[in-house]
Amino acid sequence: MAKATKYVSKDADDNGIIQWTEQENKTWKSLFERQLKCIEGKACDEFLSGLDQLNLPMDRVPQLEEVSSVLRESTGWECYKVPALIGFGQFFKLLSEKKFPVATFIRTPDEFDYLQEPDIFHEIFGHCPLLTNPAFALFTQRYGEIGLNASKEDRVALARLYWFTVEFGLMKTKQGMRIYGGGILSSPGETDYAMQEGQAQLKFLTNEEQVVDVLRTPYRIDIMQPIYFMIEKMSDLDAIRALDLMELVSQARALGLHKPKFPPKEKMAS
Repeated sequence: MAKATKYVSKDADDNGIIQWTEQENKTWKSLFERQLKCIEGKACDEFLSGLDQLNLPMDRVPQLEEVSSVLRESTGWECYKVPALIGFGQFFKLLSEKKFPVATFIRTPDEFDYLQEPDIFHEIFGHCPLLTNPAFALFTQRYGEIGLNASKEDRVALARLYWFTVEFGLMKTKQGMRIYGGGILSSPGETDYAMQEGQAQLKFLTNEEQVVDVLRTPYRIDIMQPIYFMIEKMSDLDAIRALDLMELVSQARALGLHKPKFPPKEKMAS
C-alpha cells in the first residue's frame, strides 16, 4: 500500500514537541480558516461538537498530545505519529488499538488546494473531531479489528467501506444533508460538490444488502466522487459494525465489482 512520497513526517524533540516553521503554521491557519467557513451548515452536528471539544488552535499546527488528551478523555483514542504513507497491515493494527495514524507533515503552498496524500490538516481537522463520538469511534476500531485478520484481497474490498463512510460519508438528517466523512470535510472543493444537488448519485447505507453494494463500488482518489453513500444518523454505524462484515465481503467478492462510473485514469483528458 505504501507509495513513494515527497513528504517526510517531522519528528518530535526530546520534550515530545514537533517544531513547525512559521510557513507551516501559516498554512495551517489558512486551511483552518477557509474550511471553517466552508463547512457552515454542511457538517453534521456530531462533527461540530467534536471540533468544539478539541478546541484546536487556529494560528498554529496543534501538537498531537493536545488532540490525544481530549480523545482519551472522550473515547479512549489517541493520535499516533506515522510516516507520510503506511501499509494496510499497520493501518488496521493501529485502528484496532484505538490509535489514529497521523502523518506529521503539512502540505506545501503549491498544493494548498488539493493533496492526494493525507497530511496533518486532513487527519486532525477532517477525522479527529468525530473520534470523540462513541458510535464513530467504535465503528473505526471494529473496522481495524476486522481488517487486521483479513486477507490481502479482502482488505481491498474493506477499503471501499472505509472510503464511503469514514472518508466520504454523508448523513441525511431531518435538517437536510450533512457531511461526516473526513475526506469531504477537509476539502473545500469536495464539500461544495457533495452538497450540490444532482452532482453525484446518492445511495443509502443502512442494511446488509447496501453494505454489499458499497463493497462492490469502485472509486478513484483523484476525482470528485460520482457516488456517495448516506446514513441517517450516527448510530447507523453501530448497526453496520454489528454485521458479519467478512461474510458480506465474501458475498461482494463473489458478485464482483460494479461497473465504474468514471473513466480509467489513463483516459482522462489532460
